[in-house]
Amino acid sequence: MSKENNILICDDDETLCYLLKEQLLEEGFAVHTVYDGKDAIQAVKSKNYDVLLLDLNMKEISGEDVLKFVSGYTSSLQIIILTAQSDIKKAINCIKMGAYDFISKPYDFEDLILTINRAIEHKNLLVKTTILEEQVHKNIHSKIIGSSKEIQKIITLANKSAQSESNVLIEGETGTGKELLAEYVHRNSPRSDKPFVVINCASLPDQLIESELFGHEKGAFTDAKSAKQGLVEIADGGTLFLDEIGEMSITLQPKLLRFLESGEYRRIGGVSSLTSDVRVIGATNRNLMEETESKNFRRDLLFRLNVITLTLPPLRIRKEDILLLANHFLEVKSPIRSPKRLSPASEVLLSNYPFPGNVRELDHIIERAIIFTSDDTIKPEDLNLPAIDKKKLPANANNESAEIITMEEVEKNHITNALNFFQWDRAKTAYKLGISIKTLYSKIKKYSLTQ
Repeated sequence: MSKENNILICDDDETLCYLLKEQLLEEGFAVHTVYDGKDAIQAVKSKNYDVLLLDLNMKEISGEDVLKFVSGYTSSLQIIILTAQSDIKKAINCIKMGAYDFISKPYDFEDLILTINRAIEHKNLLVKTTILEEQVHKNIHSKIIGSSKEIQKIITLANKSAQSESNVLIEGETGTGKELLAEYVHRNSPRSDKPFVVINCASLPDQLIESELFGHEKGAFTDAKSAKQGLVEIADGGTLFLDEIGEMSITLQPKLLRFLESGEYRRIGGVSSLTSDVRVIGATNRNLMEETESKNFRRDLLFRLNVITLTLPPLRIRKEDILLLANHFLEVKSPIRSPKRLSPASEVLLSNYPFPGNVRELDHIIERAIIFTSDDTIKPEDLNLPAIDKKKLPANANNESAEIITMEEVEKNHITNALNFFQWDRAKTAYKLGISIKTLYSKIKKYSLTQ
């Protein structure tokens, strides 16, 4: 997505402001001008700017006072000091206080543009670093594994959804990979070079979720010792993923609805409205239509969210993906010097297990098996599959006829999945299966497999 960079100019010299604004507009920037420190502070409170060009010598509120306010209010706005030669020492002191750089008057416009572009790059790097620090514990991969018609249908819909600016609701049981699908939509969208920011609505109490989403002002509550940017501000231009949105309290839902409708929000304790351009993707394992009937979820919020709905199938109905996923997890998680493989009996066992915890459960089973296996082959006992009470499985998971297939069908499905996984590289497939290429060819012929 193409997004103009927003520049705020604060200088009491109105002629200089006008000329500088005209020059920056020609360079493709969005520019706003103010002529005193008070208006600069108000402008920063009301809109997200990328760069502030700040004069030091102003009558009522000095540039240094504006700098002090901005440094405590937002960490992403980059400040470039516009200073006379006689104020170089002040400008250097401003850099120590948090300004990005300074330019001496009269300025060289090419030098100014170069400094502005570097400041914007620095801001973008800070935002990306903040997001990485927030999610460093996560292990997210944007590749979706699966050859089943169910998952291929979802990938097709996700690719079409990615090109839209509409909000998306992802439905699916716990562990089906809703966050992975949300990131896939983001990575394939025009917003892919902007932040993908995640918040789990079930993991925090109401006030903390509101603070995480919209930020807060200094002193807004007991522990608010400094101002904090919200995730909607950090995600500006990108995608905000609201995981387990069905768990969001009914009291916070109107504030989210207002943001979805207008792009406006307020920090906790703030009086000024801010704006942010984000695409929202929500995810839930609940039936939100039923939740609206029971008054646990606002109907108008649901309609704002589910412009596009993607429903992830549970793993038990995409059985041909089980071994593909298992081998993927083995490849990712096995020690480099000691790769692991599944025994034929383990493959049969996994292929017929109902996976109530879906892909996440399979991931954990493989990780545990790698730890406990005594050699390079994972045997059934290494999998340590739990006993399943079929009465507790979701609907249609305990269909006995769907659980029992012949050994020939297991072998055919497994060889097909392996060939697809290695993109029909027969040598790699045969090696991974532990059979000769000649045997592989005979199996391909036996089961009439085609690429």
